[in-house]
Order: sequence, then structure tokens, then C-alpha cells
Amino acid sequence: MSPYPHLLEPLDLGFTTLRNRVVMGSMHTGLEDRASDLDRLATYYAERARGGAGLIVTGGFAPNLEGTLYPGGSALLTSRQARRHRRITDAVHREGGKIALQILHAGRYAYHPASVAPSRLKSPITPFTPRALSTRGVERTVRAYARCARLAREAGYDGVEIMASEGYLLNQFLAPRTNQRTDRYGGSPENRRRLPVEVVRAVREAAGEDFVVVYRLSMLDLVPDGQSWDEVVALAREVEAAGATIINTGIGWHEARVPTIVTSVPRGAFTRVTAKLRPEVSVPVVASNRITMPDLAEQTIADGSADLVSMARPFLADPDWVRKAEQDRADEINTCIACNQACLDHTFAKKTATCLVNPRAAHETVLVLAPTRRARSVAVVGAGPAGLAAATSLAERGHRVELFEAAEDIGGQFALAMRIPGKEEFAETIRYFRRRLELTGVKVHLGRRAEPADLTEFDEVVLATGVEPRIPDVPGIDHPKVVTYAAAVRGEAPVGRRVAVMGAGGIGVDVSEFLTHTASPLTVEQWMAEWGVGSPDASRGGLVDPQPEASPREVHLLQRKDTPIGKGLGRTTGWVHRAALKAKGVHHHVGVNYERVDDAGLHVTHGPDRADPQVLDVDTVVLCTGQESVNGLATTLEGLGVPVHVIGGAELAAELDAKRAIRQGTELAARL
Repeated sequence: MSPYPHLLEPLDLGFTTLRNRVVMGSMHTGLEDRASDLDRLATYYAERARGGAGLIVTGGFAPNLEGTLYPGGSALLTSRQARRHRRITDAVHREGGKIALQILHAGRYAYHPASVAPSRLKSPITPFTPRALSTRGVERTVRAYARCARLAREAGYDGVEIMASEGYLLNQFLAPRTNQRTDRYGGSPENRRRLPVEVVRAVREAAGEDFVVVYRLSMLDLVPDGQSWDEVVALAREVEAAGATIINTGIGWHEARVPTIVTSVPRGAFTRVTAKLRPEVSVPVVASNRITMPDLAEQTIADGSADLVSMARPFLADPDWVRKAEQDRADEINTCIACNQACLDHTFAKKTATCLVNPRAAHETVLVLAPTRRARSVAVVGAGPAGLAAATSLAERGHRVELFEAAEDIGGQFALAMRIPGKEEFAETIRYFRRRLELTGVKVHLGRRAEPADLTEFDEVVLATGVEPRIPDVPGIDHPKVVTYAAAVRGEAPVGRRVAVMGAGGIGVDVSEFLTHTASPLTVEQWMAEWGVGSPDASRGGLVDPQPEASPREVHLLQRKDTPIGKGLGRTTGWVHRAALKAKGVHHHVGVNYERVDDAGLHVTHGPDRADPQVLDVDTVVLCTGQESVNGLATTLEGLGVPVHVIGGAELAAELDAKRAIRQGTELAARL
């Protein structure tokens, strides 16, 4: 019997059949923007098709120049471009897969001065004020979508996905928030949905009946003056009548102040929205957002919430996701932890997107773990992210690997991170590496601090010994009130009701969230209350008043810099952390000097002239004042003539960077 019978059941669409119910959702990698990268993009998609994805949706391609995300951004405009895309579609078809091109018009989210929108209203997340499309401009846009669909078919695609959610152009026409038109494309709900329906109809006519047309429908806008639920249902029915084959779920606009895909969002948080729409239409409906593992995907289909599930980032993390599910090997899946650090943060910085837990994603042609021609004996010291990536990748290539870890278990800083509310997913990465250690035959020594004598007989030594908390030179730093972040998070030291957190980098913010939560992880219901997400029919856009749970502690978060706290956090996740701290009433102190700690508390002054002395009457002071590399073995081993490679935090202890650590471990393994 199939381990996931509903998930792995084929889906007959009449003119074609999908081999299972798994959609690899659209994820823009940046490779789409350069013709020279199409071969890399073809390899990337082919690997996911070989891994079993039922339908792959590409990153977004604009139907005209106005709709590109930025100058030179991806678009499909000519037959010449379509012929180049044959490299992608042929590669996917050779692996037995099917692929749809996503047509995405950015609207007012475009990062260029030629942007257009329903009305002349600037987006809060882009620098340009768009030009309002004329009625004739709207009609030209419909024709551009049709032309793009026709070119997609010419290019060998099996279908297209019309991107009409996340606040892009078609979504902008649907919402009163962004559509203030008075012509036949504005005003009443019927007029506001006229453009999306005309687009679907034109795409269907241009591409033919035997072509998959997926419509990405914003079912929950999560912005004020978004669509009402009645309007969403009416649109779904009209889109179906206009020729959509499948309706995919979109949740939240990019400008929404509710997180939808970060790691703190509970798994499957929005499947209930898809379930609410599914009885209203007769075409298959796709659930999306924070579906990461086969058990939840199976449940979503089995309980009738959806006909298919869409996952984008999980296929960055593991191209073999479906194959492992088919073979009942879910414990081997490299789970997406929804950190956004290497995917979305890269995309917004115009870098090639990849994956923190799988640095080979979108780099398959340049980061190759081929079988080694000469097996060596390699010792890896330290079982944090860098050491685990190096050890398992080296063993995968055929090297003889032994892993030494002074602690009683693997994980390093990830074992701390998984204790932070909203970062429980980090435990999945430890689970994945634990299983890989078994499968690749790495000999693991836990609770054993490696000494030079243990390492001299190896051909190579990889030093991934990580970091230790930095203890600042402040009078009274040895006071009983003072604890390190590691001791506080592990529960090795008591933490009082009034707390000062020294240091407001990523660790300080994480520790502050740890100290201000009681329940971990939050249930879907608790999370929705915290962020003010109601039933889709609760209000326009589905927003209600947030009801965050009160913090069990009074927390003061301090930093020496006079910049706003959290400014250096990830672009797509930093605002979530800042909002969460605000909701919990965390006190921010910037531009401070730490004077001393004593029985009265933490003494601080402000600015270079050390003005405004203040005493924070706290029970506990938690040190998040940076880290020091632990790499003392390197010099000793080099003196003994042992080849040593230092990676991860042992090489650089600046703000902890798991993305760099895992990438370094993998790249080193590819070279040795």
C-alpha cells in the first residue's frame, strides 16, 4: 500500500493526468532573469521533476515590459525567447514531469519607474508611484497575457499559472484598497473582477482547451480594504467558468502586516481557508503555505480541504521530496525550516535564490557532490550545522568520516535555536542530519572532546567547533544575576520576572521572544489570535483585532548602537520579529553604555558623553553580546603537519550564520 494514498494518487484533468497531487509552487530564483542561466534553470527544474513533483510552476515571467519586477527582469515576450525555454520544458519532460509557466504582472510592486496599476497609488514596499492604466491600457494588458500563454505553449509548457494573489496587478484590481477606478474596471465588485476574468478567458482562448490554466486566487488578502469573502467566492466561480483548470490558494499581500510563510507560522495554518472555498467550485483546488511534510499534505487532501497541495520552498530544501514520500522515507526529507534567509531574502536583494539547508538548490551545475576518485580518512570536529553538512557530504562522496562532538548530542547552535518560540522547525534539520549520518556511515563520537592525538592519523581534519558566548568587559559581569544566552535558553540558569537582555542582534531578539512567551509552539488558533487573523468572512481581508497573550516577564532589550533594534535582521523576517516584540511590550534601549551590574540591577548611560545614567531594576541579565570562535585546535594541528580546514563559526564568529556554515561544509566536501 502507498504510505500516502491520497497525496500520491494521480489526478485526471481530462486532457492530461498529473502523476500525483503535489505541485511544486512558484519560487523565483533569479535564474529566470538571464538567458545565459536557462541551462542552470533547466537542470534545477529537471532535478525536481526527477524527484517526483506532479506539476512544477516556474518563477514569474511578465507578459509585458510594464509588468516586470525590475528592469531586465524575467518576461516572455517573443517566439525567440519561447524557443530558448524549450531547454527547460524538454529537460522536465525527459524526467516524466509536467511544468507550467507562471505569468506574473507586478503592477505597483514593480521596482521601476514605468510601473502601472489600477490607480495611481504608491505601494508601501516599493519606491515608485505607478501610472494608472487607461481603459485601453487594461485591454492591451489582457492581450499581453494571452500572447504570453500562447508563447508558453509554443515553448513546450504544459500550462500556465496566472498569478493573481500576493498583491500583484490582478489582485490590485480586485481590492477597494488599490482600485479607485470609475470605468468598467472599477467601482462595483463585478467591475473590479472584470480584468482577472477577462485574462483567464483570453488565456484559455489563446492556449487551447488541452492546456492547464492554474489561477492563483487570493483567498485571504490580510490587508485593510481587501476583498470580502463573498467577492472571493464570486470570483472563483467566474474564473472557473472562464476556463481555469485548477484554482491555487494565495494568502496575504506582500505589504500585509501578518506573516504568512515564515517559520513562526504554524504548519497548515491556512488549509482551512482552502477548505472553505473548495465546495464553491467544481475544479480542483490547491492548498498552500507552510505545508512541509507528507503527513500534513496527506491529511489536507484526505480530509477534503483540498485536491492538491502546493509547496515551493520545500522543493528548494529537497528536490526528492515526493520520491522519499513514495518510498516511505519521510524521515530522510530535508525539511524547509521557512527561514527565508537564502531564498526570499536573496530574491529581494537580486541574488540567486538558494536554500539555507540545501545550498545546492539553483546551483546544481556548480556544486556537485560526485563520487570521489580517492577516498580519504577525514575527521570532522564539531556537530553543529557546518560540521554536520561537511561530514555527511564527505561520506556521501565516499570518504571515510569520523565526527567528534564534545556535547552529548548533535545540533550545535540549531539545538539552541529550536527552543525559541517560532523556531521549532530547526529540530527538523537536526533530525535530517541524524538520519544522514546513519545512512552515509559516518562514525560518530558524542560526548568526546577531540584532542590533537585523536586527529593526527587522519588525512584531513575539518574544524567546525563553532562558537562560545562572548563575555563583555563590564564591572560586575560575574554577578549572580548574569547568565549567558545559552544557559538561559537551555534552562541551566533561573531567569527572573524582570530581565535585561544585553545585545540586540539576532540572538538578543530570539532570546527576548523566548522570554516573552509561555506556550511553544503556538496552536493555529493561538497564532491567529496573536496576529489578528479571523475567518475569511470576518471582515474585508480577513483581519480582526490582534489579541496577543501577555508576556510573563518584563523584558528590556539593549544595544550599544543608536540604530533601531532589529534593523540588521533579514528583510522578509525582521519586521515579523520587531512586531512580535512590540506586541509583547519589550522595552527597547539603544545607544547605551553598559556601566556595571550589581545588586541594584544593570547600570547604563547613553551616548558618547555617557549621559542620562539609569539603573534597570532587573532580576536577571542575559548576555547576548556576541560570540568568540572556538578554534584553538587549528594552530596545534597545523604545527603537527595535519591538513586543517576551519569552517562555520570556528572561522568567523560574527553574527551567527547557519547559511554560510552549511554552505561552507558542503562546498568543502565537494572540493576534497
